[in-house]
Amino acid sequence: MPSAEETSVYQDRRDRRDRPEQPDVRPTRRDSVAASGSELIGGPAGRWAWRGGNGWLTPVRVIALVAIGMFALGMVQKMPCYNWAWFRGASSQYTHACYSDIPHLYLGRGFSEGLIPYFDRLPGDMEYLEYPVLTGLFMQVASWLDVAGGSMQNQEQMYWMVNAGLLMICTAVIAVCVTRTHRHRPWDALLVALAPAFALTATINWDLLAVALTAAAMLMWSRGRALAFGILIGLATAAKLYPVLLLGPLLLLCWRAGKWREFATAALGAAAAWLAVNLPVMLLAPEGWKKFYTFSQERQVDFGSFWLIITQRTGEPLEVESVNTYATLLMILACAGIGALTLSAPRRPRFAQLVFLVVAAFIITNKVYSPQYVLWLIPLAALARPRWRDFLIWQSCEVMYFLGIWMYLAYTTSPKHKGLPPEGYQVAIALHLLGTLYLCAVVVRDILKPERDGVRMDGSDDPSGGVLDGADDVFVLGHAAHPPRHAAQAVEGPRVQWGKSSHESGTEPQPSV
Repeated sequence: MPSAEETSVYQDRRDRRDRPEQPDVRPTRRDSVAASGSELIGGPAGRWAWRGGNGWLTPVRVIALVAIGMFALGMVQKMPCYNWAWFRGASSQYTHACYSDIPHLYLGRGFSEGLIPYFDRLPGDMEYLEYPVLTGLFMQVASWLDVAGGSMQNQEQMYWMVNAGLLMICTAVIAVCVTRTHRHRPWDALLVALAPAFALTATINWDLLAVALTAAAMLMWSRGRALAFGILIGLATAAKLYPVLLLGPLLLLCWRAGKWREFATAALGAAAAWLAVNLPVMLLAPEGWKKFYTFSQERQVDFGSFWLIITQRTGEPLEVESVNTYATLLMILACAGIGALTLSAPRRPRFAQLVFLVVAAFIITNKVYSPQYVLWLIPLAALARPRWRDFLIWQSCEVMYFLGIWMYLAYTTSPKHKGLPPEGYQVAIALHLLGTLYLCAVVVRDILKPERDGVRMDGSDDPSGGVLDGADDVFVLGHAAHPPRHAAQAVEGPRVQWGKSSHESGTEPQPSV
């Protein structure tokens, strides 16, 4: 007679055999742009192509290696600055488009002198480090790892190299997390790994720390781990402000699905993690701790924003308080629109779609857009709209902006004004804004017409949704509350129900209509 353990193992194997298997989605068979691009490596995957599930070259490892390779190419692109342009002349680092904050802040924020962030006052106008606490810790650890001696140039070069090594680790984490977030769509993460704007901006600043923590949080939520998600979001917010915005879409989706317990767990975990990092500095060095927040409020209208276009076109400076107020109102209006869309959409939007829209709204309405801010959106775009055509259109606009800001700075710092004049830079800003708005528009279209959402075409509901995946709606507004009675008879044959995953509905995965 078989033992209880043997019976359990046999039953588990039988359950897995009987359960419908979700397809391994290959973009070269579903995306014409991906199929065309694959000609460089032999063409689209065939029906019997090896999936790599049991070998060493799994999708996760391939994508991580590609991401690291692209990161290394981005480092090579910075070599003119590494060798001399950071240290000679004001405009050469702009004409070569290889600027980075990292070597300049090594000296400018006191790391070369051994000053402790937030506790020690800095010489000059910036009294304390103007970065959140976890980013400040990252910068400090990198300075401890910088063991270069000799001239200041050697120390700055080594500081950038150490930071680049740490940021490369963050890049690998991002690639792995995005690959695993949508279990059956691992190859969508190639959008992140091959994104040109990612490689170009990865070592400008320290944003990849927050992006890596946010990507890890998205992975944890997709696996139903609300507390781990909250803790990681709290840590990410301690590194950069934007990750806290993820709690807004989560609130709306949990409201529609009635998942209040999971949202409360995530929110409390985020608050606890953020306090654990910030509270010691907040109590021991309050003036240094609040510098990031006061600097964000007092900062003038700056590069990359449509506010700068208004200022340059009118010739009239805008008051900081007025811009802060208007930007906040615009963000509130955008969030209200996203909230109405969430609760009234015919099918509950996917978590990644709403997160992308909210972060994009923050970027568009903000009074500054540094070129590395595109890193915030790249992983979210790959999860929200994994279509190569739309992604490359947006990336082209971002690369044009990347080149535009450096050419504009070359124009303003060069004695002979060699570079891009203000009118040209305004066009670059407009391209960035239009590219981001375009991607937002196609994501909104996917929400309103879920049958056009590439992620849902195989019958999936919300692969990154965790407890939201396949959950029933408990609160909806508008037409979503009263679906047309004839909708169920629109297509013959088995179909996946609204708000249900293919496993729950008991059907083979079919395109949603």
